[in-house]
Amino acid sequence: MADNYYNLMVFSNTSSNPRRIQLHKTVAKIFLSFLLIFSIVFTVASYYSYNSYFEISGEVVELDRLREENQYQQVQLHKFAKSIEEFESQMVRLEKFDRKLRVITALEPSGNGQNGNLGLGGSHTNLDQSNSRNSRNFSSEPLISSIREDLENLKARSELQEISFLELDEFYKNQSSLLSSTPSIWPSRGWVTSGFGYRRSPFTNSKELHEGIDIAARAGSPIAATANGVVIRAGRNNSYGTMIEIDHGYGVVTRYGHNAKNFVKVGDRVKRGMLIGLVGNTGKSTGPHTHYEVLVKNVPVNPLRYILEESAQGL
Repeated sequence: MADNYYNLMVFSNTSSNPRRIQLHKTVAKIFLSFLLIFSIVFTVASYYSYNSYFEISGEVVELDRLREENQYQQVQLHKFAKSIEEFESQMVRLEKFDRKLRVITALEPSGNGQNGNLGLGGSHTNLDQSNSRNSRNFSSEPLISSIREDLENLKARSELQEISFLELDEFYKNQSSLLSSTPSIWPSRGWVTSGFGYRRSPFTNSKELHEGIDIAARAGSPIAATANGVVIRAGRNNSYGTMIEIDHGYGVVTRYGHNAKNFVKVGDRVKRGMLIGLVGNTGKSTGPHTHYEVLVKNVPVNPLRYILEESAQGL
């Protein structure tokens, strides 16, 4: 029976007798097995707890980083939304300016529908709500969706506004070309000795239509083009003597007769006020003067209707 027990000697101190404890081998084996299992479980649990701690610590750090990044993105998104709001205000001003220009020019509203109500979304009106909501949920989707909608509307409005301004630009270019091609100054300085309309011919004494005006001036005085155009005729004529014809486009032609000398030839481009010849007494003429005509679609009209200056005197 003694072989079934372990004898344990316990010494409390050096002076006392040792105590002997008998421990059954089965109990000892169970105790040692339990101790071994406990050690293994404790070691494994400690290992996983250690790893979990560092994983959780890393996740906390990452979460803090993501939170800071989210807050930064929120600030940037709100700044971007504010910029969109300012851009919308600029678009509104441009559209008002567009409408004013069309009223001034009596130009019909653009057919592209740019004067319609292309309203923006509400990102800039819901910024506070979005900010408080996103600060709790760290979600930018509502604000991003609103910004995306605003950008699409602004893109559509800007494209339509660009088309409208191109139309206005084309209109003003045409108007500028028309104005610069419309006769508006005296061709020479002097005195009107014969006006437009019916008169008695100084050569036949019969009544005839005088298709222009005669401006008496000193021989050799300058003759200027009255508007931009292209010279379509420059040379001699039995009635007009040395003459010049200029095509100004839009069906308007001016004629300058009885010149002493021409300084332009056919095909030359001239501008308003440019010197084109000298006053003379050539052709059927009773003295130095410029015979000036304005023809609209080949029909003579009174040149005085196209002259903005009050008097031709100035020699």
